[in-house]
Amino acid sequence: MGAARLYTAVATGGFRRYATYRAATAAGVFTNIVFGVIIVSTYLALWDEKPHLGGYDQSQAVTYAWLGQALYSTLALQGGGAEKDLMGRIRTGEIAIDLYRPADLQLWWLATDLGRSLFQVLGRGLIPFAFGALVFDMALPTDVLTWVAFLIALVLAMLVSFGIRYLAALSVFWIMDDRGVSQAVMVSGVFFSGMLLPLSAFPGAFADVVQALPWAAQLQVPADVLMGETGLFAAYAFQAGWAVALLAAGRLMQSAATRRVVVQGG
Repeated sequence: MGAARLYTAVATGGFRRYATYRAATAAGVFTNIVFGVIIVSTYLALWDEKPHLGGYDQSQAVTYAWLGQALYSTLALQGGGAEKDLMGRIRTGEIAIDLYRPADLQLWWLATDLGRSLFQVLGRGLIPFAFGALVFDMALPTDVLTWVAFLIALVLAMLVSFGIRYLAALSVFWIMDDRGVSQAVMVSGVFFSGMLLPLSAFPGAFADVVQALPWAAQLQVPADVLMGETGLFAAYAFQAGWAVALLAAGRLMQSAATRRVVVQGG
């Protein structure tokens, strides 16, 4: 119970930290709406030329686009979540202080990132999605159970997202520079998550490959759950499998990294 209270408090702190940046949140909401309109306009033209591209009709494609804008910051698809702070602490040597805390390093940062994700979905995700639903024709479910199933998929997507970014952050223990890692996280996250185009719309065997990668568990799978385009067991098994694999890999990498810590900075 003590550990549960600790990590709940850490998650609450992560939520409150991002809630203080009200101007940045408002700017982010505006940005997501603008980019949502641009992407949806592109999708409408594309689906006019190629109806049912990727197995979606036009209203599903619009739904996918607005869901991407709603989850863009929630899942830190371009980076900028808790891993950014962790990279900085590793680079400066402040990570040594973290390792002295009576708390598990991975769980501490996971709780922090979940708090951040919860604020982002409420503070920055809901308004763009609601705007899209009011202005455009979207394929939204009418039953509560589908929305509940989507929320479960979203939580699993948060775990996968953290698992990917935590591994990237830990690499700074060896390379001592987070700039290249951050760029790699940004490029791979935006492309392989399907932020630009649904992964199912990619050509041939390449679509099968990208849909088998962990990034697909972040946006493509939750979108398919929301629109009823996949079975729940298969979707959850895919997400949970990647979440367990990534978190386990992070645990092993953390153990290797902290076995011999090189403290940087002053």
